[in-house]
Amino acid sequence: MANANVKRVKSSEIEFKDRLVAIQRVTKVTKGGRTFSFSAIVVVGNENGVVGHGLGKAKEVTAAISKGIDDAKKNLIKVPVQQGTVPHEQTGRYSGAEVFIKPAAPGTGVIAGGAMRAVFESVGIKDVLAKSKGSSNPHSVVKATINALSQMRDANTIAQLRGIDLNKVFNG
Repeated sequence: MANANVKRVKSSEIEFKDRLVAIQRVTKVTKGGRTFSFSAIVVVGNENGVVGHGLGKAKEVTAAISKGIDDAKKNLIKVPVQQGTVPHEQTGRYSGAEVFIKPAAPGTGVIAGGAMRAVFESVGIKDVLAKSKGSSNPHSVVKATINALSQMRDANTIAQLRGIDLNKVFNG
């Protein structure tokens, strides 16, 4: 995510809700038998424009989830949310996954697949249309969705970047 307008957020001053996206059981075969381990993808957010994702790995499910939450709190970004939806259409890519996000009218709800839905609900987006193309791997879909959301800019930000009046962004 080498994007200049990504706003990092400190996790200390915000109350977060975490959502578990996926748990995977991994097996390592040794001469003594099979050793099971778990990896958990977690998305955290304050449901008011801040979101982050993390991956935790451990021998037990609960430990993997708590490690994932700690990791997610380390990569938080600020997303512009306008009237419960996104400001504009955006695509995001990560590895083989590609996502397309489009604003929706109030009352539409979150029309998105599993991994994307967790990210939108954590951000606090209530109405959005989204399509996941390519890989359905939850790791890649979550990262592609967060990539797309990190590229979102609201009209005020664009006006400041261009150094022009807010009305001129829409009319000129």
